[in-house]
Amino acid sequence: MSIWEYANPKKFMQTSGVVLPWLAGLTAVALVVGLVWGFFLTPDDYKQGSTVKIIYLHVPAAMMAISAWFMMLVASLIWLIRRHHVSALSARAAAPVGMTFTLIALVTGALWGQPMWGTWWAWDPRLTSFLILFLFYLGYIALWEAIDNPDAAADLTSVLCMVGSVFAVLSRYAVNFWNQGLHQGASLSLDKEENVADVFYIPLLVCIAGFVLLFVTLVLLRTRTEIRARRMKALIARERMA
Repeated sequence: MSIWEYANPKKFMQTSGVVLPWLAGLTAVALVVGLVWGFFLTPDDYKQGSTVKIIYLHVPAAMMAISAWFMMLVASLIWLIRRHHVSALSARAAAPVGMTFTLIALVTGALWGQPMWGTWWAWDPRLTSFLILFLFYLGYIALWEAIDNPDAAADLTSVLCMVGSVFAVLSRYAVNFWNQGLHQGASLSLDKEENVADVFYIPLLVCIAGFVLLFVTLVLLRTRTEIRARRMKALIARERMA
């Protein structure tokens, strides 16, 4: 069995229809457990107080905002190289989800930063690159809507996705590239000394798993919707020609 079999819309619809209920259930369990554990069952931080609990929304949302763009990049490259329509439609489907995660990360970052830094916003390298990434999401979605020819739209948005990947990388590694800036380093790291304390770490991992599952579930749902919409347009066009 080859992974390219799932580039066939019929095969994709059949498989995703079976998988989606299980994914939705796992998503609900992981999010409820992670958020309830994090917000209600962990202690306040000795420095940040209860404000630290924003980490259970901010960190998973920020991680998925960047990961969503890279997923779109991979899907766009597959479209450009192999011309599989499901990959182009999955990239389109992921964009609003990734944009929402980016917005959540920006808002929760401001709420977390104000008591810590004394300001809602600073032109910090990571914050600035994250804002630009959000604008790229908006531009990507707008470009899809602005072009009637779906193949031409897929081509142009794929190019835009490649350009925007620069800011996705900067959003992830800006703290490593530039030492100045208010934003802290990574909350999760292979270096144990850089990780948050275990009492926050484990529920944070559960929340991250929940956000990953939520992203996959929403992208599958939206891709199925995009496939159905394309089929409807094809049927309408065929009837008009007849």
